[in-house]
Amino acid sequence: MSISEDILNCSINYELDKKLFPTLYSILIIIGIPANLLSLYISCCQIQKKNELGVYLFCLSLADLLYVMTLPLWIYYAQNRDNWIFSEELCKLSAFLQYLNYYSSSGFLTCISVDRYLAIAHPLRFHCLRTRRFALLMSFLVWAFEIMSNSEILWENNLRSLSLRVANASNHTWCYDTYPQQAWQAKFNFYRICVGYAFPLAVMVFCYLKIYQAVKHNQATQDSDKKKIKHLLLGIIITFFVCFTPYHVVLLLRSIFERSCFYAQNLFIPYRITTALTSINCIADPILYCFVNETGRADIWNIFKCGFFMSQTEAQKSSPSQNKTIKVSESSEFI
Repeated sequence: MSISEDILNCSINYELDKKLFPTLYSILIIIGIPANLLSLYISCCQIQKKNELGVYLFCLSLADLLYVMTLPLWIYYAQNRDNWIFSEELCKLSAFLQYLNYYSSSGFLTCISVDRYLAIAHPLRFHCLRTRRFALLMSFLVWAFEIMSNSEILWENNLRSLSLRVANASNHTWCYDTYPQQAWQAKFNFYRICVGYAFPLAVMVFCYLKIYQAVKHNQATQDSDKKKIKHLLLGIIITFFVCFTPYHVVLLLRSIFERSCFYAQNLFIPYRITTALTSINCIADPILYCFVNETGRADIWNIFKCGFFMSQTEAQKSSPSQNKTIKVSESSEFI
């Protein structure tokens, strides 16, 4: 297949990547690995307590952790002025895990939103949809759907001939992203924007509005708990909006207008900055869903209180008093 003259002759200044991503990704690695490992432990604790929410949190943390593990490769790539020196297969796998994280996270956040909506707005109905078995089924479907949706990265011929082995005068090799982008990528982006971003955002906003309305009119919920829930709901929506919306707006602009080097050069900096914003999602998820809510904080406190050296027998003896301490109402423990 012939190589696009626009891609070969398009001059991009990679200084932003060289400065931004090594610093940001290093911070994400330092925070993201322990945070998501701890989040995995907390979600396992919730699964053992027969809490279906733990299944979604486990999958969410696993997706974030898999992405964080690829960041050293992207750090080297950015330091090398977006010049990929590793194998073609490793590039495909890294790009695949990056986008798998983006959109599987959206999928699991949607599942969590619906689960909490059913728990708060319809507490006496839909019990069959709020079991561990159903959560496992939904998690399997989300993984399968996102793996199939993003598998085009692994087998698309254009990816291999253009993104991975395009050599210009300076023997530059790109990994996945090219400037301007390829036609198949533009079509793929429209699908991602609609299915991977717009639909989950609409579901989340709907669910959290209904949750807030239900809690607001619930006389059994104290005003202080209502205030906490309101702030947490806003935090979740704002975090998702900030992490994903700027990126998908720029992605939409690239897909519509980027047919020449002129648009590629003008959209490069916004695209890379919003890509950096999106990557912050891998540490925002465990902070919001495991460390902010009541059960998550209680589980973390139990880790430090009991320690890793306490025997199982000692832990069981202390559990009744702990359970009295950490017990909260359904409405205040809405996530």
